[in-house]
Amino acid sequence: MTGLEPASPDALRAFYKKWQLDFIWSINDGLHAEWGEFGRSTDLGHAAYDANGDDQRQGGECPFSKPEDVWAFDAVAEYGLPGKGEQVAAYQKEIDDARRNFPDQLTTGGYYKTLISGASQAFGWDMLLVALSEPDRMESVFDSIFRRTLFHMEAWAETDVEVVIEHDDFVWSEGAFMNPEIYHKMIIPRYAELWKPLHATDKKVLFCSDANFMDFAEAVVGAGADGFIFEPMVDFEFMVERFGSSHCLVGSCTDCCDLTLELGDKVQATIDRAFRSCGRVDRWRP
Repeated sequence: MTGLEPASPDALRAFYKKWQLDFIWSINDGLHAEWGEFGRSTDLGHAAYDANGDDQRQGGECPFSKPEDVWAFDAVAEYGLPGKGEQVAAYQKEIDDARRNFPDQLTTGGYYKTLISGASQAFGWDMLLVALSEPDRMESVFDSIFRRTLFHMEAWAETDVEVVIEHDDFVWSEGAFMNPEIYHKMIIPRYAELWKPLHATDKKVLFCSDANFMDFAEAVVGAGADGFIFEPMVDFEFMVERFGSSHCLVGSCTDCCDLTLELGDKVQATIDRAFRSCGRVDRWRP
């Protein structure tokens, strides 16, 4: 589409310009991002996504043999943290490089392994679900992952990045997989604390999660999210109706599976539905 060799440094810039793409989803878990290099971590594997499927990888064995191992876990002690100044400098360099390489796009800061994503990365889903059988014993575990995440939010706050993505895949496709009380008492209040240093430095926070979190969207807004990034499992028309006049919404009615399968009529219909929905927002402009 650009006439350039795909590996060329200019190819991606030209593609973004041609397709009028102005937002680059970006997260960075910091200088100690690979938890397995610093302590116990579970390889969740990877499903086939590339056309030739060579990115598929089977999951590894969980290093936590019993729930008592999980309840004694402290993420800060397990993986350590880099120096604050060192981390701030690394984050600032990333943003500076992105602005130089893609001057016409907004590149975000962000963090991936927040509370639930961090727990699943450490323990794997099976052991996490077993440990959740006694939710009160999990609060200190979640708090340790929170404290580690807070370090990175404070580091991003010391950069001049404009927008930070807080990623946390905290639900499944059917919605909550934990008792809703856990979300409202242990998880979402900690989101509010994570975002205080970002808002104190006038940054915007976009909350990003896979699957269906519609039951918790209002609470996440109450915690301070300035917007959402979501899949079509979260109903776009619902989000527009509830938050379209006040929050940034990165999503649509269109499922990328339909794009992949070249279901053109369905894609066109869902695109049209998304724009009709946006057209009902008072302050929306084309």
